[in-house]
Amino acid sequence: QVQLVESGGGLVQAGGSLRLSCAASGSISSINTMGWYRQGPGLQRELVASITSSGWTNYADSVKGRFAISRNNAENTVYLQMNSLKPEDTAVYLCNADIRTGVSLFLRNYWGQGTQVTVSS
Repeated sequence: QVQLVESGGGLVQAGGSLRLSCAASGSISSINTMGWYRQGPGLQRELVASITSSGWTNYADSVKGRFAISRNNAENTVYLQMNSLKPEDTAVYLCNADIRTGVSLFLRNYWGQGTQVTVSS
């Protein structure tokens, strides 16, 4: 009923930049917090950045000053601009959102399928 579709991943050299996008579609009435998580090889999934519907942002310490999260509420889309990429940023990046659908009063958490980001040294 609701889908989150990521795009923008790929292979980049250290120091380079990528911009990830995540578009939510379906019977959406409202979206609260949207965020990006990542899971590197052999590592636990971790929060990279999140943004509320009013624009408050939160970042992992490891990406502060390099990554920027933003969203377009009219298009139900969240972005992650990643600059000064490092090999340790290599991971599958997953979009996450708290979404209210149809006439429901309740929020439900949704995940995208993920997009691979590989940073070569």
